[in-house]
Amino acid sequence: MDLDTFCRQIREAYPEISAQADKLYDEYWNRLVQTEFSSYSWFESLANALNSEMKKKVIADNYQALLKTISSVYEHGESGIMKAIDVAFVENLFWQVNSDNARPYWEVMPKNLKGLYVEFHGQAPL
Repeated sequence: MDLDTFCRQIREAYPEISAQADKLYDEYWNRLVQTEFSSYSWFESLANALNSEMKKKVIADNYQALLKTISSVYEHGESGIMKAIDVAFVENLFWQVNSDNARPYWEVMPKNLKGLYVEFHGQAPL
């Protein structure tokens, strides 16, 4: 599977958060930068959509399946998918989210994604 296929699968399986990611993607990449669609950049928008949910204190369990899906694909994915998950998605999670709002999401986040986060940021977001 390639990154574009994975992106389509996430968008089909998780339409509500994907619609939020699409909106964020469109606001930045289509209005400001005006570029072709990039699945890689879309995963950054997905992280930002999750950050928005954290800030609104939406129940983390709502996104546990999404995080597990991303975790599983990371474990079995090809290098392009792994890089997008690591750099575009995980590195952008918890951005400007206070620790009280981040905690429930951190608790349901799969171990391998937590490892990527800590490897990049040097600590948990709590």
